[in-house]
Amino acid sequence: MVNLNRRRMLGMLGGLSAAAMTPPLLGAPPSDSQRRTWEACVEKGLAWVQRTQSRLGHWTAANYPTAMTALAGTALCASGSTTMQGPYSENLRRAVEFLVSKARPNGLIGDPVTDNRYTYGHGFSMLFLSQILGEEEDSDRREDLIKILTNAVKFSVSAQTKSGGWGYVSAKDGNDFDEGSTTITQVQGLRGCRNAGIPVPSEVIENAKKYIYDCQNPDGGISYSSKNRGTSRPAITAASICCLQNAGESKSDVVQKMLDYCKKNLYQIQSQAQSFSHWHYSYLYYSQVVYREGSNDVSLWDTFRNRLYDRITVEQNNEGYWDETSIGPIYVTACNLIMMQLDLGYLPIYQR
Repeated sequence: MVNLNRRRMLGMLGGLSAAAMTPPLLGAPPSDSQRRTWEACVEKGLAWVQRTQSRLGHWTAANYPTAMTALAGTALCASGSTTMQGPYSENLRRAVEFLVSKARPNGLIGDPVTDNRYTYGHGFSMLFLSQILGEEEDSDRREDLIKILTNAVKFSVSAQTKSGGWGYVSAKDGNDFDEGSTTITQVQGLRGCRNAGIPVPSEVIENAKKYIYDCQNPDGGISYSSKNRGTSRPAITAASICCLQNAGESKSDVVQKMLDYCKKNLYQIQSQAQSFSHWHYSYLYYSQVVYREGSNDVSLWDTFRNRLYDRITVEQNNEGYWDETSIGPIYVTACNLIMMQLDLGYLPIYQR
């Protein structure tokens, strides 16, 4: 779905900074000082992402160039730039070209030889490229993206396990092992593709929804895997709500129990220890959840956003990036920038 307002804005403003393009935030506004601080934080972060892109068009951390490039590209795209317009258009074109070069004949976007968790990169790539497709004006590039995403969907369908989930690798390569975080990455990528007009079999999504339901514990949270239940995980629960919201399951009793669990465990912006580690992954998805819920309760999002953005801002270093995990700075920086640009509403997958 093409965002015409975005194109008009970019056409008029051309090369202005991301901060200058920022529209008013939704709901009760923060103070002028707070707003300026957030905008400066985002602009500095995007500038760091822009200047650290390799000559080949990718970013990497922990030897995951496909996943990191897709995440970094999504962060740049969330600012309002497209491959044709905006201050990051050249970076986005190069990122797209890199991911296109990683598309394999069987549909996988990634490298199964060097990446032992290639479904992350595949899912994030489907999500990023599907957002690019919705705004792509170059007819040749558009046709290439349609072919790549069509094959990527077919790969995801073939990689789904008998339980309805996905693992770090395909069901065939991973002996039918699955777990929650990779399942959510696949479903959100598939939803992005469907939104962009790429056919996605409905039974694949239905099986994934059933997988999540089967992983729910009595406390409302979601366990690690259908084959390894254990305690509920806030990160996977938040991501699962996103998955179900994207699949149109936002009002069920199952989702409400998950929302209650996450509000208890994540809404107060818990520490790394309180959120069972994976802080940035947790809040990458939980921020999307609260943002969508904010369409019914503005104060819910306003209160959460102010706390989240203030925390992210004070943790940024002078060079513009964040680096608080063992994965690497591009991962943390991309996650934080995606969170801090939700209010802009440019990417269809994150819209209310």
